[in-house]
Amino acid sequence: MLLAHISDLHLDGGERATERATRVVTYLNSLARVPDAVLVTGDIADHGAPEEYAEAAELLARLVAPAFPCPGNHDDRATYRKVLLGEEDGGAGPVNRVHHVAGHALLLCDSTIPGEDEGRFDDETLAWLERTLDELAAAGTPALPAFHHPPAALHHPVVDGMNLTNADRLAALLAGRRNVPALLTGHAHTPAATTFAGLPLLVAPGVVSTLRMPWEGGEGFTDRAAPPGVAFHVVGEDGGVTTHFRVVG
Repeated sequence: MLLAHISDLHLDGGERATERATRVVTYLNSLARVPDAVLVTGDIADHGAPEEYAEAAELLARLVAPAFPCPGNHDDRATYRKVLLGEEDGGAGPVNRVHHVAGHALLLCDSTIPGEDEGRFDDETLAWLERTLDELAAAGTPALPAFHHPPAALHHPVVDGMNLTNADRLAALLAGRRNVPALLTGHAHTPAATTFAGLPLLVAPGVVSTLRMPWEGGEGFTDRAAPPGVAFHVVGEDGGVTTHFRVVG
């Protein structure tokens, strides 16, 4: 399976965010091989406004590959459901979905706390994730959980202060599972690779901006001039995951 992974579009109605997101869509559509899916790990809208999701829906519909989003801390659950997913009566509960792609399951989990920047898996999401992983394991289907907030430190004081706050519960849920090749997140606006609960944790770069790490220096903690980024995850027949990061000039 070839999975393209983008994150943190922060569409706000302004020309800058729109141009950068459009550049990424054009790049993905130009690839010699169409990815099996495009994963979008949250912060799709900047203010959770209906018009921001309408723009996101139009942009993602241009993709040749199917696009599968999950929410981030800037997203509004009810508006996200209504405008982006077309669900009139979805309510304000967590947005958890599973999609089957090329013999794998993408588990799109809601790690958001409404009104807060940090993340948490609430009881409903944890129960859904455990139940779904059990069902997929019984069917022999590899499962890739994807969500917004990284559950491990990335060694940046701002990002690490608003990551997943109950990572211990997620680690306990994942313990001993053999059908989870990796975990996929966003939020940090930087490409990163580490481990969590003995699994690869792969963080997509940001579309709207790039995080400045403490050792890089510069003014502000994000670099708005850096080009948008994309991650490509290749899941092999042996279950291993290889990731390549690209910038979109």
